Amino acid sequence: MYKTLLKSVGKYKKTAIATPIIIAGESVIEALIPFTTAKLVDEIRAGCEYSVIVKYGAILFLMACLSLVLGGAAGYTSAIAACGFARNLRRDMFHKVQTYSFENIDKFSSSSLVTRMTTDVTFAQNAFITVIRLAMRSPLVFLFAIIMAYIMGGSLSAMFVVIVPLLVFGLYMIAKKAMPAFHSVFHKYDRMNESIEENVIAIRAVKGFAREEYEKQKFNNAALEIKRDFTKAERIVALTAPLMQTCVYLNMLIVLFFGSKIAISSMGLDLDVGQISAMLTYGVQILISLNMLSMVYVILTISVESIRRISEVLEEEPVITNPENAIYEVKDGSVDFIGVNFKYSAHAERYALQNIDLHIKSGETVGILGGTGSGKSSLVQLIPRLYDATEGVVKVGGVDVRQYDLETLRNNVAVVLQKNVLFSGTIKENLLWGNENATDEEIREACRLACADEFINSFPDGYDTKIEQNGTNVSGGQKQRLTIARALLKKPKILILDDSTSAVDTRTDAKIRKSFREYIPSTTKIIIAQRVASVIDADKIVIMDGGSIVDIGTHDELMERCEIYRETYDQQMKKAEGGVANVGV
Repeated sequence: MYKTLLKSVGKYKKTAIATPIIIAGESVIEALIPFTTAKLVDEIRAGCEYSVIVKYGAILFLMACLSLVLGGAAGYTSAIAACGFARNLRRDMFHKVQTYSFENIDKFSSSSLVTRMTTDVTFAQNAFITVIRLAMRSPLVFLFAIIMAYIMGGSLSAMFVVIVPLLVFGLYMIAKKAMPAFHSVFHKYDRMNESIEENVIAIRAVKGFAREEYEKQKFNNAALEIKRDFTKAERIVALTAPLMQTCVYLNMLIVLFFGSKIAISSMGLDLDVGQISAMLTYGVQILISLNMLSMVYVILTISVESIRRISEVLEEEPVITNPENAIYEVKDGSVDFIGVNFKYSAHAERYALQNIDLHIKSGETVGILGGTGSGKSSLVQLIPRLYDATEGVVKVGGVDVRQYDLETLRNNVAVVLQKNVLFSGTIKENLLWGNENATDEEIREACRLACADEFINSFPDGYDTKIEQNGTNVSGGQKQRLTIARALLKKPKILILDDSTSAVDTRTDAKIRKSFREYIPSTTKIIIAQRVASVIDADKIVIMDGGSIVDIGTHDELMERCEIYRETYDQQMKKAEGGVANVGV
């Protein structure tokens, strides 16, 4: 888990390694300053000349300056290393997510991925800077201070045998009590981000149903749970300060009491004023280093959960990958399903598709009809390998789709999914997603075929009109036509429309289908629709129910023998006639 994260250090490895080296030098100097100060006190006590005081003063000044410089350098290098590490970590996570197949993405909610790339990375960054600074500094300061205390204080240094275990035990109990609260926070972050994401995306529905107060309460509850956990943990961690002060004052009391007694009884031979002063300083250094170690423990323990969650993203292996000796050319737009069964997960109880045998010739127009959950979308998602068939074979151009280079396959199979997505930017920038090298003439032609040119030309800025995030400033029908035009710019051999004209009127729907027949006759067109009118003139219509193909045929053939199709047609025709009648009235 830690090895996975450390790969993201990258080019910041040198600064990460330099930090503890610089800190080691700083720690040595800090340990020598009390020793030098004690020597100065002894010299003054012995009645030294002014020049000796100046000499020791200069040495202490230089040591303090050097310690300051090294401390600043350590802060600089650690900041560069930690911020660079966090940047690389977010980049690596984002790049990894881009390699995921739909099956991989299904394992993580979008809100969880956002939390992992933001909050969790921040905790991991804090842990990293803690390791290269405090985790190195604290043990070194502790070690040097113990050694110097023994050198300076002799038998008096035995007091640390009492104080150190007392502090260590107290800090351990504090960390042990605080950790469960910190652990529970991260899943609650996911729920809070999920609440925010749902509310922002579905803001129109929230306002349409006047559910603002409900959404506020839901968010407040999620935020309150996080606040409670953090408050509980912080209250416990706050006990560190009084515990630390108690140990510091206890150290001072013991040093002054026993030190003074030894100094007086030995007439300064076993212990003098300078040594007592040094012992006080070393005692504080020892206790502070232990306190820092406790904070290191707390931070690292908090971060373990974040590190685990980040590692899950980085270690997740894409289910769908490029094969060896991949094929980089798609011969034509023919599609064959041979004995295909499919389920979304190996652990799923039921198959989404069963016993699928379907053969589509290149250039054919195929309609797919079926009720909700009949497997229509699942079927077409196997063609560009958004998912892989669990059993059986899916072929495009006579070749198993698993043998193609993924980019080659998906550039030749354009899919307009049910959930149409537009990105912030201009209309032209959105269309160029289909083909970044498309000319203005090709863009206009694709929009004409998708019947999008009609409304684009009505905008004052035309193709330079700004689209807000997710296309919230255009209608559902306009969004669908733009996504169809974007798909057409790929000049695909197979075009899949997954209920992608549901928001356009029947007249526009008919014009789009007519454009397809006349201008892209060699492209295989697979149209999933709810309206029979959208597929009535298809070369063949596939009827699906319960994940299986019930029947295949033309409109006339299905009207004769397929009850599901006939009932659907009759119901829609009656509604259409009723609508016309009502208009007439």
